[in-house]
Amino acid sequence: MAESVVGFLINQLTTLLSQEATLLGELQPDVLFIKDELGSMKAFLRKAEAKEDNDSQLQEWVKQVREVAYDTEDVLDDFAFRFARGQTDGFCGYVGKIYSSIKNLKVRHHISLQIKDIKARVEQISARHQRYQSLNGTQERGSSSSHMANADFHIRDQALLIEEAQLVGINKPKEELTAKILDDHSHLKIVSVVGMGGLGKTTLVKKVYDDSAVKKQFQSHAWITVSQKFQFNVIIKNLIQQLYDEIRQPVPSQVESMDGIRLSEFVKDFLKERRYILVLDDVWSLDAWETIKYILPDYHVASRVVLTTRIADVASGSCLASHDFVHKMKPLSDEESWTLFCNRTFQSNGCPPSLEEVSRNILKKCEGLPLAIVAIGGVLALKDKERMDEWEMILHGFGSEVDGSGKLDRIKRILLLSYNDLPHHLKGCLLYLSIYPEDSQIQVNNILEKWIALGFVEEKEGMATTDIAMRYLKELINRSLIQIKDTWDDGQLKACGLHDFLHEIIISKSKEQSFTTTATGYYTSWPVKVRHLAIHNFTNKPQDFSSLKCLRSVEIFRYEDPLTTSFLSKFLCGGPKFLKVLGLEGAELDNIPKEVFKLFHLKNLNLSCTKVKIIPKSIGQLQNLQVLLLGDTNIIELPVEILKLRKLRVLIVSRAGDYSNNFTIWGFKSPNRIGKLISLENLGSIEADSDEIVREIGKLIRLQKLTITKLRREDGKELLSSLLRLTNLQELYIQSIKEEETLDLQHSVAPRFGFLTVLHLRGHLERVPEWVISLQSLRELRLHNSGLREDENIIGSLGHLLNLVCLVLHRAYEGETLCFEIGGFQKLRRLELRQLRRLKWVRVEEGSMPSLQVFTFAGCKLMEGLPLGLQNLTGLEGLGLYDMSNELIHKIQNLDKQSEDYQTISHIPEVCIGHWIDGRWEREFL
Repeated sequence: MAESVVGFLINQLTTLLSQEATLLGELQPDVLFIKDELGSMKAFLRKAEAKEDNDSQLQEWVKQVREVAYDTEDVLDDFAFRFARGQTDGFCGYVGKIYSSIKNLKVRHHISLQIKDIKARVEQISARHQRYQSLNGTQERGSSSSHMANADFHIRDQALLIEEAQLVGINKPKEELTAKILDDHSHLKIVSVVGMGGLGKTTLVKKVYDDSAVKKQFQSHAWITVSQKFQFNVIIKNLIQQLYDEIRQPVPSQVESMDGIRLSEFVKDFLKERRYILVLDDVWSLDAWETIKYILPDYHVASRVVLTTRIADVASGSCLASHDFVHKMKPLSDEESWTLFCNRTFQSNGCPPSLEEVSRNILKKCEGLPLAIVAIGGVLALKDKERMDEWEMILHGFGSEVDGSGKLDRIKRILLLSYNDLPHHLKGCLLYLSIYPEDSQIQVNNILEKWIALGFVEEKEGMATTDIAMRYLKELINRSLIQIKDTWDDGQLKACGLHDFLHEIIISKSKEQSFTTTATGYYTSWPVKVRHLAIHNFTNKPQDFSSLKCLRSVEIFRYEDPLTTSFLSKFLCGGPKFLKVLGLEGAELDNIPKEVFKLFHLKNLNLSCTKVKIIPKSIGQLQNLQVLLLGDTNIIELPVEILKLRKLRVLIVSRAGDYSNNFTIWGFKSPNRIGKLISLENLGSIEADSDEIVREIGKLIRLQKLTITKLRREDGKELLSSLLRLTNLQELYIQSIKEEETLDLQHSVAPRFGFLTVLHLRGHLERVPEWVISLQSLRELRLHNSGLREDENIIGSLGHLLNLVCLVLHRAYEGETLCFEIGGFQKLRRLELRQLRRLKWVRVEEGSMPSLQVFTFAGCKLMEGLPLGLQNLTGLEGLGLYDMSNELIHKIQNLDKQSEDYQTISHIPEVCIGHWIDGRWEREFL
């Protein structure tokens, strides 16, 4: 983490020096020295952090580097805080008039002393580093690589020590993998096994490798542990040694002196025309694979290479041929987990009834990770079976068990390998997730915006910061560190999370580095010098806030004891002034404390689900605000001062608690000159209460997502003219002012969206606009209360949209009886037909909707039977029938088991019938 902090600081200092060198005056040499010294240390920090657990001297040095980097960042932010208010440019432009003002001389002198003090500390730290290297450098060069390799091999060996009796859930994947290896394909075949650390990849592959049929199939066998410390010559010599040991011959003496090229030729020559199997265990990079693969000959004799890796790109990048195969390791099922747990904890004697509940709660935290189950089972096996309190202590003190030493230390080391391998810019992103409660589903859009606000995302010319942040998230998923929890219908990421064990480990790592801390339970004092604070349920509120001056973010979660306006006011007044993220979602606030508007550095403010009614004029003081979230509040309109926030990228306002009109989406009244907010990328839900507002929207050319409500018929042409300018738009939500109002969106002036993927239209259309039917990029379309005529064949018009994955028609038709013939829709995954009260039957043409997974009907009372051609939807996973006619439901519930309809629905994994009873859905699954 010190590497990440230093990297972020170097970027800040580089910008300062390049853009405002003259304003630094006599401080420029000192700032340059600090940057250069930290730059030289950064190169060593990655190795140092990986080894610091075993070296107290090195651990202290890393801590000092981290603290001086934090302190330097504080000085820079203090500099901006004191002088920059009222300026509108970036950080380096903040200080434009500082040195021309006599009144700032005293403060400038104070800053100068702080910079010189930091320079002196950096000099001392640098000197310690040099002394450390002179004392330990030679020894390190001779032994560090072998020591780290030995440590890696030790961990890999431990992964294989699960006894045969403890192996659970391995038979099916073993059979699948063995079949792939023993098939009759004559070319060299690559098989990759991928998954997070502790899932049992090595154990599975070892079982396959040792299988007698596999041994018999191949002439040469070798197992190589690649590891993070990949050294080509060492790996190849190890391979040669195994190949010669197998034929019981000594390795030729000339091998020892060969360089990489000659070693490669030697291996190629040896394996020529031999059928071989080679396991490459624990591969961490495509570079390592690309280097090794060139020594592997393919003479069409059905040789095989098996890789294990934690990194999805390595697995897919090594299996490029059509006959190659990627096996994705899955966690154990609940039943398999329980079996393994009982085998390890109770030695197959079964769990005592008195301990079953607490045992199952402990097991939940393992989330099917075999190594975690074996590790925690080993701890519990030593506990007194008669002392339930000891078991409860393990459950409630789970974090301290992971953080301690002993049996759980092994899994901690294994999972930390993935953390230590991260580039510096991803470490802060991962550690920040420790603020979230256990088992949280973290909303992807929200976490990306927080990473950006906190400076974790490095800007790149020509790329949007949100796109860069999404790359970061996908890389952490690729490395099996973050789990995908939920996706949108089009496959885009919606929510993510962490495995419980990894969550506890990064909490420990974050605390150790004063990066994040969580206030929960009984708190007597606030943490000192921590950067990010999460407030969960805690019963005591310390009143001394002086230790919180270094905070950059505050978030509240599941907070039941009301976080009042008065407490928040004291908290902000006495403590943090450098806050960049303030997350108060769900807080018991009826107004915003004035101290919030003094947070000059604030970039992300979340007041969603509060009782706030008014945004005061002082909102204009938050010159650096980028994200303002006011969803589900009581806010009706925004003051004109909001237009001063020229860096604002996300503005979301929606109203809570008003259900007088179920049709209307309540938004906010905007100042007339909303077009001044030219940085906006996401705007919702803005009310179209004047022609000028609709016109102003056309000036927001960076918009990617727009929600506009309360549109009148006469606004249609003006809206289309504005949309014509929004060429970056990806999501569009349009809502009429009332249920019977027509959305007049059919004009000669039509938008040409090249990137629009989501379109929701709520209001009468009469006919679907031609420009909608031509949206080839569209992935989701929802039509609500459209009032389409019977002759408007929307299903037929949309079937050619090749990228459409979700289509919802809700009260989209009125009038005569409807019959749908559905064809096309090659990528459609979800189809919902809701409240189509005149829909009588549906026919699915053969070959249409081959990708459909969910098919839902609701309130279609005239439906006489199941859709015709339903048997053609071979990939269907769910069929929903909600609020349908009693006759249809009775017919389905009493189908003859020999009938075609019964045979059709029996192959659908989930068939659900829903009834609306006493204000809630009662569901019955067939």
